[in-house]
Amino acid sequence: MKETWRWFGPKDAITLPQIAQTGAEGIVTALHDIPYGEVWTAEAITERKDMIEAADFTWDVVESLPIHEAIKKGEGDLTPFFENYRQSMVNLAAAGLKTICYNFMPLLDWTRTDLAAPVPRGGTCLRFSAPKMAAFEIHMLGREAAHDDYDPAVIAAATTWYEQSDEAARATLLNAIMAGLPGAFDRYTIPELREVLKSYAGIGRNDLRQNYKRFLDEVMPTAQELGMNFCVHPDDPPRDILGLPRIVSNGEDIDWIMKAYDAPENGLTLCSGSLGANPANDVPEIARSFGDRIHFAHLRNVRKDPDGSFQEDAHLTGDTDMVAVIDELLEAESRDGKSIPFRPDHGHDLLMDAGLGTQAGYPLIGRLRGLAELRGVITALS
Repeated sequence: MKETWRWFGPKDAITLPQIAQTGAEGIVTALHDIPYGEVWTAEAITERKDMIEAADFTWDVVESLPIHEAIKKGEGDLTPFFENYRQSMVNLAAAGLKTICYNFMPLLDWTRTDLAAPVPRGGTCLRFSAPKMAAFEIHMLGREAAHDDYDPAVIAAATTWYEQSDEAARATLLNAIMAGLPGAFDRYTIPELREVLKSYAGIGRNDLRQNYKRFLDEVMPTAQELGMNFCVHPDDPPRDILGLPRIVSNGEDIDWIMKAYDAPENGLTLCSGSLGANPANDVPEIARSFGDRIHFAHLRNVRKDPDGSFQEDAHLTGDTDMVAVIDELLEAESRDGKSIPFRPDHGHDLLMDAGLGTQAGYPLIGRLRGLAELRGVITALS
């Protein structure tokens, strides 16, 4: 398994020389400044690759080549969007980049309600509070249908939180929910979010699946021609939110995707944290079942609460058996004769991480701790 590190480009508060000190060999990044749907030019790709290689790294995974919302909704003339996406693939392949991580989550990327929840013995972490999310949907967005999406006890707790909160607390909650969108992604105010959600009205789970299948049918032949691996990232959290369906949340969903375009290039990013947030998911079993289609791995851990809340835990101390997950990835490598790049995903803000201005969930010291722990597990199992 190859150690990589997610870097958000020249604007990242963490520099390439600092990343070099972590021991990681490869970089995972994207051209975040390019709006969705536009072509990644050969010049922009080469400029970023040269920057990475000048710091003695390899650029191992593109994360992500984003999919325009129109494709997810299946609306309008999508021909230009697919043409641009394929051209970006051609340009990436010409630069030697052959692994693309992406997601098919409607509207929002990963979603949390707290960016600095306290952890034992100091430090902070990302947290998803089911009551706070329910408060956001029911009381702040005014989405009445959300009453059907949460247990009565969660709704009662949501009402209590909302009644006791002030405008500053509600603004902080909105900011946290928007924080999963890196780079040049749109952020929304409450009125803007209400408006954009209307564009998904009437789009259910089966509709989204068919739009996803069309995406695969449009881009996977090009991926095969170019020798590129695509690896979908699971939903985070692995549940419907804001009334939007999520279709990459469990083993059944992943099986459908692998069969929707049955080719080895159509693969999976094994994210132990995203999948681990669903109590029904056996993450080591998912790694075992789809090992031949895993092209990339995000390794992190979460600790779940009975009400559907969860928060980021240390990499080896959460609910998911990380040693078993890594064992399955090593077995897949041995069996298939491949090397799976992985990165320490998320991490606690520890020590001097506070105040560095890093992307939420991506501290320096917290991820360094995670990488060191994961490295130890891999060394022992190997």
